[in-house]
Amino acid sequence: MGLKQRLLALIFLDSAIVIFSIFICNFILAADIRPVDNVLVTSSLFLLIVHHICAYYFKLYKKAWEYASANEIKSIVYAVTISVLTTGLMQVLVFQEFYVRTLIMTWMAHIILIGGSRMAWRLYRDTYISNNKDGNKTLIVGAGAAGVMVARQLKQETSSGLLPVVFLDDNPSKQGLEIMDLPVYGGIKDVKKAVEQFSIEHIIIAVPSLESEELNQIVNVCAETKVRTQTLPRMEDIMLGKVEVTQFKDVDVEDLLGREPVKLDVEGIADSISNKRVLVTGAGGSIGSEICRQIARFSPEEIILLGHGENSIYSIEIELRNSLPELSISTEIADIQDKNKMLQIFESSKPHVVFHAAAHKHVPLMERNPEEAVKNNTIGTKNTAEASDRAGVNTFVMVSSDKAVNPTSVMGATKRLAEMIVQHMDTVSRTKFVAVRFGNVLGSRGSVIPLFKKQIQNGGPVTVTDPEMIRYFMTIPEASRLVIQAGALAKGGEIFVLDMGEPVKIVDLAKNLIKLSGYTVDEIGIKFSGIRPGEKMYEELLSKDEVHEDQIYPKIYVGKSSEINIDEVVNFTKKCEILEKSEITKHVLEIARGESEEREHFSAVNKKINANN
Repeated sequence: MGLKQRLLALIFLDSAIVIFSIFICNFILAADIRPVDNVLVTSSLFLLIVHHICAYYFKLYKKAWEYASANEIKSIVYAVTISVLTTGLMQVLVFQEFYVRTLIMTWMAHIILIGGSRMAWRLYRDTYISNNKDGNKTLIVGAGAAGVMVARQLKQETSSGLLPVVFLDDNPSKQGLEIMDLPVYGGIKDVKKAVEQFSIEHIIIAVPSLESEELNQIVNVCAETKVRTQTLPRMEDIMLGKVEVTQFKDVDVEDLLGREPVKLDVEGIADSISNKRVLVTGAGGSIGSEICRQIARFSPEEIILLGHGENSIYSIEIELRNSLPELSISTEIADIQDKNKMLQIFESSKPHVVFHAAAHKHVPLMERNPEEAVKNNTIGTKNTAEASDRAGVNTFVMVSSDKAVNPTSVMGATKRLAEMIVQHMDTVSRTKFVAVRFGNVLGSRGSVIPLFKKQIQNGGPVTVTDPEMIRYFMTIPEASRLVIQAGALAKGGEIFVLDMGEPVKIVDLAKNLIKLSGYTVDEIGIKFSGIRPGEKMYEELLSKDEVHEDQIYPKIYVGKSSEINIDEVVNFTKKCEILEKSEITKHVLEIARGESEEREHFSAVNKKINANN
């Protein structure tokens, strides 16, 4: 039924109920009164007009009654009550009569007939769909508000392909009850029994408040059943209307890490970003693109997307234009190794804030191509920093890496040299230069997660470097938000260190991914390949001479500036092109390490960070 036909049908139905109900009610109360009573005829016509006005005001003809709930019934009660009371007032003022019992009966009749007609619409639809819907039998973990919402949506939707049949909930007061005609079979421990008894083909975890440890326990139990298990999308995305509640997502490793949401200093960031021109290098990369998404929320004057790969820059540009049409965006396809090009771009765009995320990050590849690592990570940073200085940029934030601490790899060493350049530039420029150091990000193109997933899809085995290798992990949105927050806190010259939480064993990460993919470790297998050139067994966040005890913001520490020899760095970048690969590797590591190559497993700040988790 079209909207116009639907509107006419409701108006006709309500008109019939309103016109005849007052006469019928009056006849029931006093059968000897003639139906052509002047007061009743006038009252019925007046009531009809007022009812339609109230129905329009409370939008009774615009509601989708097949989804009716208590709120819709409240609207009917308000409309009927106002229209009947107004009619009673008219009787007193015009006829000096007041048919109290008739109007009370009429009010009741309107509530029953108008409300009943609407609820019958929903009842028919629910019954029709329930009797005609096919889909995978679905178990919903959690019989709270979120679980009930999921069950209701799945029952109403014909396109989801899922048919809810049973709840599980650890709340004893709910067990044994029926909610929306679905039994609450038992608690989480009963997952396996419920799957077998109800022939479950799909499991939805609908408990948004779960801690990571609790989620881990549920996922472990569900994994034993080999049934596909999914969770709700983020509540933030549901509330903002970005996704529907039934757009379920697979359980990710990020969900099991249990990272607390980052609480940003919105006012501080707004002061540094709003109405400012912001340039992001490496804007098409995992971190760079997420920085763009995050800063777009703070109404910058313009975002300048700078990158070397045209496809990735085009992708983030289209995404931002679609989500924020009013946002001013410009793009620059450029190589940060091209000094003149960088000077030209910065001079013409005059950015206020720069986030420098462009870098080569793949450790083994950079070991084989050290000259490219130096040119991009070190010289490219130098070019970008000098262009920022000349263009009068307010704040320059470099995205660094924990591999820059006591580096054993070319990639880490070039990032450390880049940090030295940034720290030096802060001493000679009016621009505030800072670096932000953190570990691995989950889901980035260079992380182990995509590799592990592909190996699992191919049937295994999953290759892990060493059973004792550990790494710090953080999600891309969290890392990007903290980078932006650090930029707002910058005074100049700092190396900010992000609290990465507790380190994770790579082998445990591999086991979790295998489990989330519906397999056991025995089915896929794990193969230990040994440490590759340049890799560490562990990562550090600060070297011993950078230790600083203060946390300046939740999850953000600041390291003391270690002594640097900028002349040595500059001379090395100038002669890099004439050196052999082996000489480049040797020199870059020596300069990055400084005079002391002594290393400790965890510095005082590293220990303090872990102690706070």
